[in-house]
Amino acid sequence: DLEAMFEQTRRTAVERSRKVLEAREREKEEQAEKEFRSRATDPSASASSATGARSTSTQRETACSESEDSSDEELTGPSTQSQTSAQGPAEDTGGDDDDDEFIGPPLPPGFKDSDDDNDNDDTEEEDNNPVKKIPDSHEITLQHGTKTVSALGLDPSGARLITGGYDYDVKFWDFAGMDASLQAFRSLQPCECHQIKSLQYSSTGDVILVVSGNSQAKVLDRDGFPVMECIKGDQYIVDMTNTKGHTAMLNSGCWHPKIKEEFLTCSNDGTVRTWDVNNEKKHKSVFKPRSVQGKRVIPTTCTYSRDGKLIAAGCQDGSIQIWDRNMTVHTKFHCRQAHAPGTDTSCLTFSYDGTVLASRGGDDTLKIWDIRQFKKPLNSAERLPSFFPMTDCCFSPDDKILVTGTSVKKGGGSGKLFFFYRETFQKLYEIEVTDASVVRCLWHPKLNQIMVGTGNGLAKVYYDPVKSQRGAKLCVVKTKRKERQAETLTQDYIITPHALPMFREPRQRSTRKQLEKDRLDPMKSHKPEPPVAGPGRGGRVGTHGGTLSSYIVKNIALDKTDDSNPREAILRHAKEAEENPYWVAPAYAKTQPKTVFAEVEPEDDETDKPEWKKRKI
Repeated sequence: DLEAMFEQTRRTAVERSRKVLEAREREKEEQAEKEFRSRATDPSASASSATGARSTSTQRETACSESEDSSDEELTGPSTQSQTSAQGPAEDTGGDDDDDEFIGPPLPPGFKDSDDDNDNDDTEEEDNNPVKKIPDSHEITLQHGTKTVSALGLDPSGARLITGGYDYDVKFWDFAGMDASLQAFRSLQPCECHQIKSLQYSSTGDVILVVSGNSQAKVLDRDGFPVMECIKGDQYIVDMTNTKGHTAMLNSGCWHPKIKEEFLTCSNDGTVRTWDVNNEKKHKSVFKPRSVQGKRVIPTTCTYSRDGKLIAAGCQDGSIQIWDRNMTVHTKFHCRQAHAPGTDTSCLTFSYDGTVLASRGGDDTLKIWDIRQFKKPLNSAERLPSFFPMTDCCFSPDDKILVTGTSVKKGGGSGKLFFFYRETFQKLYEIEVTDASVVRCLWHPKLNQIMVGTGNGLAKVYYDPVKSQRGAKLCVVKTKRKERQAETLTQDYIITPHALPMFREPRQRSTRKQLEKDRLDPMKSHKPEPPVAGPGRGGRVGTHGGTLSSYIVKNIALDKTDDSNPREAILRHAKEAEENPYWVAPAYAKTQPKTVFAEVEPEDDETDKPEWKKRKI
């Protein structure tokens, strides 16, 4: 409850300032009493000093008298620090040094020490219990869509979040610009009908790498406009080194942590390629992972080390292969049996200190490796289901906790976020996120907030009001904006720059001015008249209409004659039809004046039948 927090903070500040003012008043009173007592008990010292001053010179006498006058004035004034420093510098040197250490009013004795002790105790508790560092006390939910959120990206400053999913959409979220309705400010489909695999801001935050299900990675600017698109390679060339780009579906990609123009992609064509933003016609270099037999294997994930000198790739044969960025042929480190063969290693990430590599395998495991001793994992955790080829793992900002998510089948429970201690791989904590799989997770070091992408189209942000900075805290405190009336009243403005002046519409100014102008127009601001009751007046047709057809329809609708028996309804007109034939007899008046009836059966005599039942030949 933010209002309660603000109220509690205000009360604490008022109480603290009141205590500080009381302490200052008490200190002034004690100083004044000390000065008064010292003057009362030692008059001879002051007299001797005065006579000595008179005997030396008249200038000193005047100086002493001026100093005494000034001391008397200082004694009556509110400031006691200048008085004590003038009369007793030897006594108050320690106090002056303490006052110089901080700016503002002096704190009461013991107050600062108690705060320091409490802060030290809190930090010691947090160091001993890393669970307290996890910012999960509050959460917000961003509705990306209905399908899996398969990509998450945060810019380095933490101001904007981008989400991508299986619905081909990429949505932009601005924490500072959003209100409590939590709506994305832009949505686009940069790769048409291809699922989004990976999204990442560059190290400077000015461009975004988009990796989708096609073979060409795209780079967008901060607002979603295209900057470059990688070239597609020639799929008929056998040696992938000789092609200019990827020839099969992309799996992953990331930016270089130091060089802002370079990024990395891996694909089903069995290559890992580096690219330069300024050169979209060809890749910079190609890395080809190989199996034990020297055959081509498909890399499913790739990443740079924290210093950008190493490139790591996880492959479908279960291996993790690491190259020097400048040496494309042979691997520098490799582990052939890191995960089960035939499974997709979904994520590789380096720790912030650069010595440890974490891998999330498709064999439901999470492992941590020391790349200097790459044969055997330092620790591993099992029974962590993963159904997606981009299930994430990431390190906490202090490098002590490792985070990953789990997948669940539909109706099979809740997807969870697991937190493991890096040193012992003990499970510290878990968060039940939602009733779907947890695919992506991201722990931003500046914001200290955790972003999670789920299998049911949600992007959740976990934060703590005390430990976290900005981010979600900026938008939850803003009330929802009311929809502007002008947006619904103003007409669409069609821009036709090349139209003739006589056909060109006047340039539309602001919506508020347009609304005020429309209000002055009697036609546009005319209130619709309510429907007229009765037959109508003033040339307006009433509710039932003023035409003959509407009158007939109205009377037919009011006719409540029961026609439940059709024979009786027909016989009701038999006598009138016989006496005054109208429908059938006049038609045969010239051609058959005497009526001749057909004899259907010989025993049937139609002469006794009425006219409407007789059949003409």
